[in-house]
Amino acid sequence: MSTPEPAWFTSSHSGGGGDNCVEVAIGAEAVLVRDSKDTRKPPFAVSPGAWSAFTVLAADSRV
Repeated sequence: MSTPEPAWFTSSHSGGGGDNCVEVAIGAEAVLVRDSKDTRKPPFAVSPGAWSAFTVLAADSRV
């Protein structure tokens, strides 16, 4: 049984030029993050809780 390809997406805040972007795929057990310029490199995985904490911190304009 093969594992389906994750559904990758890029932030709406990323530029259209493809530079300095990451792609994210959200799963039940892990959030995968990869470099959009070289998708052949393996992604790294973080827990959904860690990803949630990161996005809250990143959205906080006081930081």
